[in-house]
Amino acid sequence: MQVGFIGLGIMGREMAANLLKGGHTLVAHSRSGVPQALLDAGAVACASPREVANRADIIITMLPDTPDVEKVLFGENGVAQGLSAGKTVIDMSSISPVATREFAKRIEALGVHYLDAPVSGGQVGAANATLTIMVGGEEATFEAMLPLFQLMGQNINLIGGHGAGQMCKVANQIIVGLNIQAVAEALLLASAAGVDPERVRKALMGGFASSRVLEVHGQRMIDRNFEPGFRIELHHKDLGLALASAKDLDIPLPNTQNCQGLFEACMSSGGGQWDHSGLLRALEQQAGQEISTHKTN
Repeated sequence: MQVGFIGLGIMGREMAANLLKGGHTLVAHSRSGVPQALLDAGAVACASPREVANRADIIITMLPDTPDVEKVLFGENGVAQGLSAGKTVIDMSSISPVATREFAKRIEALGVHYLDAPVSGGQVGAANATLTIMVGGEEATFEAMLPLFQLMGQNINLIGGHGAGQMCKVANQIIVGLNIQAVAEALLLASAAGVDPERVRKALMGGFASSRVLEVHGQRMIDRNFEPGFRIELHHKDLGLALASAKDLDIPLPNTQNCQGLFEACMSSGGGQWDHSGLLRALEQQAGQEISTHKTN
């Protein structure tokens, strides 16, 4: 297939690379330019989203936020201006479910298929093609695009109509964020009590508290490795989408609100670019101490 890819950040560039490995022809565009590694692998750089849409049969967007997607799709030299009937647009960004339904309506009015397909799994999942992909849209379009999704992920599900994939991603981000907060609080408590958090993490990995967050981000916290796989500013944005949806539906999400506050504290300290496991730092600031593995008890 002739695939277009717009948005080649930490995850997008890995996803695009896996499409090239799968044998597809790739045309691409990114604000910061197409990475040389992708060009060396055969990708062709385009000057605008419009050019990508004009040259590709399937156009994938992987962008930071709702306004970015709207601009790329409908702005000057945007995707919509290069589309023709029968093509498919797949937005794999994590954005507003409400806006997604409107974007889908506008794209489909052009005779073009549309799927929202946000992902979970971070840079590691993107690089290893093990992403979870949550899809909203028509079943026939989903089935047609499934071979493409299978080059980028493993757990791939059609959730429902347009916007359902985005709502599933919002739910995912609530669970991930609260798990990060729980792991951070547990390891901080153990450390403050003079117990080695590294040993605590190892012990808990064998019990009911075991989780992917404890495994990966618990180790990040212990190693103090906050180089981003997924940035705090993006998780903060996703929880904002969750809280906005909850407000519209008149339901309380008190723990999500609290977690959002910790991400905000990190951002206020200049941590918007930290990995989201860096939420630990907000708790450490409140506690007046950092976790440490150098304990005597």
